[in-house]
Amino acid sequence: MSRRVRLSRAEYRAVRVQVSNDTYLALAPVDSLTVSMAAVAALVATAFALIVADRWHRRRLDHHGAWMVAMVLFATGSFALWWATSAGWSSGVFRVFFTTGAVLNVSWLALGSIALHASRRTVARLRAVLALLSTFALGVMTVAPEKKPFVADDFPQARDHFGALPRTLAAVGSGIPALVIIGLALWSLSRLIQRRAQSGGYGATRFGATRLVASNVLVAIATLVLSASGSLAGRLGEEQAFAVTLSVGVVILFVGFMVPSIRSAQRAT
Repeated sequence: MSRRVRLSRAEYRAVRVQVSNDTYLALAPVDSLTVSMAAVAALVATAFALIVADRWHRRRLDHHGAWMVAMVLFATGSFALWWATSAGWSSGVFRVFFTTGAVLNVSWLALGSIALHASRRTVARLRAVLALLSTFALGVMTVAPEKKPFVADDFPQARDHFGALPRTLAAVGSGIPALVIIGLALWSLSRLIQRRAQSGGYGATRFGATRLVASNVLVAIATLVLSASGSLAGRLGEEQAFAVTLSVGVVILFVGFMVPSIRSAQRAT
């Protein structure tokens, strides 16, 4: 449990520090910029999740359904980071942040990209499998034992607190789907270039196909941005790196989500 106080124009949070069997109350500085960026990512992700959910409710498109789940996970992870940067890390907060971000989110993003190309039957089967795997992952992360206690003022590393299974779930749940997203983006882009070359001009290809390619490419770019938090951590600090990549990534993701449905929305009006 922690609370924020202000000393000499600087904000600090009161955190509980465990030393051996004794608990002490200490003051830790609060990075206002990091807190603000995490808040922006959380609020923007929530707004985008509501918009995508509304589109899925009205049109029942498979990619909207998958991206709705991804955005809810994205918003949940962003809120967890917001809470941690403001009040301090704890076991529950890090489990939420790690599960929604590192383990589950990218897989549902990948399902949305697949849904832009695959048949509805194929997407339904993949969705059922992914739902089962997500349930299994949630169970694992809920009961996974901790190797050592969390320190409120230190950004946690999964390798320091969890065993092999949670870290394997994160590696598989993020790595393979990211490759799928990037692969689909490159494949769709190469097909578009090939079609334009065969038609002899840029105006001969379908506008809808161009939008699908743009959506795949934007989602792939957002995935790369979100993955860049590790490289930025050395320069900005780990919490700042995650706050920056979440804020930038969520904007790119939303643009990619909305691109395929712009044409259908124009037809509806």
